[in-house]
Amino acid sequence: MADCDYLYKIILIGDINVGKTSIVRRFRDGAFDDTYRTTIGVDFAIRTLDIDNKQVKLQIWDTSGQERFRSITTSYFRNAHGIVLVYDITNRTSLEVAERWLMDVNRLCGDSPVNLLVGNKSDLIDRRQVTIQEAKTFAANHGMIGPIETSAKSAANIDQAFYSLAQELVQCNGASSHLTYNQEDSILLHQTSPQPVTWWSCCGYT
Repeated sequence: MADCDYLYKIILIGDINVGKTSIVRRFRDGAFDDTYRTTIGVDFAIRTLDIDNKQVKLQIWDTSGQERFRSITTSYFRNAHGIVLVYDITNRTSLEVAERWLMDVNRLCGDSPVNLLVGNKSDLIDRRQVTIQEAKTFAANHGMIGPIETSAKSAANIDQAFYSLAQELVQCNGASSHLTYNQEDSILLHQTSPQPVTWWSCCGYT
């Protein structure tokens, strides 16, 4: 029998140095490292959540924000169920360039994924350049849920962000919605039972 009720492919995108890798590490390991390390291409993480008594496994792909890796990172967008677009609240440019990432999502993801806007580095509130209202406007204009402001350093709202996304995916999925598992889309699940793993398919979220 499969070890989860739902399996979702989640892609973290955003500009360089917004804290995507730190967010993933905090969510997966409960840890934070002040040492800055650039993601080379794509990193992978996994965590299972309990959502309404269902085991929801998130397969999280942390992509590099560097332009020279863009062709590599965007190749992982196909069949993503959820997108976490991260900006840095202390860096206005990181939100201004976010629209380019959404263009890639719209071009490459196929059926519209659920998109969550996350503003990281809320522990540096005294250096804020992006107001919460500006982020709300951006999210509304692009059909996103959020924004949720997080701090990978203090752990503020990290779990909440992923739980919010997972809950939206489960709600959108519905009891009768199934999508055939494709081995090319995931390295995670080896199915040993005729009982299929339930994947999210588009429910018209915009």
